[in-house]
Amino acid sequence: MSAREIRLEHLFTVRFDVSAARSLGTTPLGERRVVQITGGTFEGLRLRGTVLPEGGDWLLLRSDGVLQLDVRATLQTDDGALLYMTYRGFRHGPAAVIDRLSRGEAVDPSAYYFRTAPLFETGDERYAWLTRTVCVATGERLPSGPVYSVYLVL
Repeated sequence: MSAREIRLEHLFTVRFDVSAARSLGTTPLGERRVVQITGGTFEGLRLRGTVLPEGGDWLLLRSDGVLQLDVRATLQTDDGALLYMTYRGFRHGPAAVIDRLSRGEAVDPSAYYFRTAPLFETGDERYAWLTRTVCVATGERLPSGPVYSVYLVL
């Protein structure tokens, strides 16, 4: 592999349980919304566990229709490690598709763009490698909540 190639390795898939969005009002940048993370699970070959109910998503619905995400979550691995996961990203697509997502309908994720860039922090040495690794993720908005496939950039 040359230094100019980008390869990805699936790290885990995470499923978030979330509250309904609460509007904080409109700002010059768009409508601010907050969603509480109430739980969830994650699973991959190298780690798996639960999402603790201690996070949230500070959303900005921009005037151009783009949903800008700012998420903070705490993951607990099955072997007891705590991982702080943050990410920023975007979700957007054709108005009809976004309307269906807003109504809670299941929509093929290839019909819209949903990408994020997770970062990790932990004090557990077994997972310190996560704190120096770049990750990217693809998202899907299911009626039950968002699901992300998180990949290590090799």
